[in-house]
Amino acid sequence: MTKSLQDCLPVLTTEELLVAKFFRTSVGHWLSERRYYTLPDGDTQEIVSEIGIEFLAAGCQELQELSRLHGLDDLAFTCGSKIVWDSKDSVTGKKASHGSTLFGALGNILYRDRGFATPKPITAIYHFPNPDTLCLKTEYQNSVFEEEIKLVGDKYRTRQTIISRAGEQVTIGQYLEKRIRV
Repeated sequence: MTKSLQDCLPVLTTEELLVAKFFRTSVGHWLSERRYYTLPDGDTQEIVSEIGIEFLAAGCQELQELSRLHGLDDLAFTCGSKIVWDSKDSVTGKKASHGSTLFGALGNILYRDRGFATPKPITAIYHFPNPDTLCLKTEYQNSVFEEEIKLVGDKYRTRQTIISRAGEQVTIGQYLEKRIRV
């Protein structure tokens, strides 16, 4: 008996289908304006970033490399995303950071090549309260990063990040991202 192509394809979970759609919808170049509030004193920092987002298909070179970083099979990830950014302090104009990160989806876990505050590979648990809102929770180095990214139509995204250490919230980041081009 001959198997059809459909029989050979992996069955994706609802979360994997949603994250693939979210990553595809996010492709393009974005201008991110964000403000970080340091708690409890309320000091603020304003950052502006240009962000480029690419969709990564299962089996591509970048996802194979990410799989190896995490000790997984080369074809483990159902899809992924590559994000490149260039940031500066919007008040002083001083360069804040430049870099990139890879995401690979498997089940309800996003694997990354690096974290917010570490160059080491990390994982985040993710879920979708609705198809346009991706929620992530990442934990490492006694810190918890909770992030919500919400697509608002096809031209905007909002993001909020709450960083906690030792059970206390220390930073809140709020972002408005505008699509510059696809």
